[in-house]
Amino acid sequence: MDAYLRRIGADRPQHADAAALRDLQLRHLRTVPFENLSVHFGEDIVLEDKALLAKVVDGRRGGFCYELNGAFAALLRDLGYTVTLLQGRVFGDGGRLGIPYDHLGLLVEPADGSGRWLADVGFGDHAHHPLAFDERGEQTDPAGTFRITETEFGDIDLHRDGKPQFRLATRPRSLEDFRAGAWWHRTSPESHFTQSVVCSRLTEEGRITLSGRKLVVTEHGERREQPLADDAAVLAAYRDHFGLELDRLPPDPRGTRG
Repeated sequence: MDAYLRRIGADRPQHADAAALRDLQLRHLRTVPFENLSVHFGEDIVLEDKALLAKVVDGRRGGFCYELNGAFAALLRDLGYTVTLLQGRVFGDGGRLGIPYDHLGLLVEPADGSGRWLADVGFGDHAHHPLAFDERGEQTDPAGTFRITETEFGDIDLHRDGKPQFRLATRPRSLEDFRAGAWWHRTSPESHFTQSVVCSRLTEEGRITLSGRKLVVTEHGERREQPLADDAAVLAAYRDHFGLELDRLPPDPRGTRG
């Protein structure tokens, strides 16, 4: 776990409190990319603590929600937090909910009893800081205004700037419960993860994303796109912007890297 902390540029916190959780989440988002390269390389998604830590820490890779939040949960527990895995379904076009176990969210309770927090380092472009789990009013974050609402069946919906993001069931789950969801996202032609290759992380000024041969940089609300000339330039972008040392590019499902 000390190597994990070094991976995200953090010291071991003296106290497992809300302030340390806030710092850890932000550092994680800025250093460990949200990426789906394993899907396109044909790599297994192994939802076990040892395998997730080997990928994120030893392999210096990223992943998608099951991997990133799964690994982050292991780190937080080691530091003294109580962490509950929550099953989520992501809202898609027209407000339609995705499959069960579509997303893995984290309910985190600091050791000092300072409330309950919804932490998430695996939803791509999302809240920079943990959200107060029991707050039902608006919560301001650098990424926008968030609000948690309750559904008639006891689940909760998370909204960002008035738009629903995902629905979470509040019953505790185990990591292995998410295997079917991870398998679906890795194999189904209907999964957006199989339809394109993406690698993205938060920066101090905004966000940087690599999709195919296009590098997208957002700084202070301004977006610019940079086409990359060839495979060598794309591999260099993975290395320089995301710390990913690749010996080949993932196959592009669209038949082009543009």
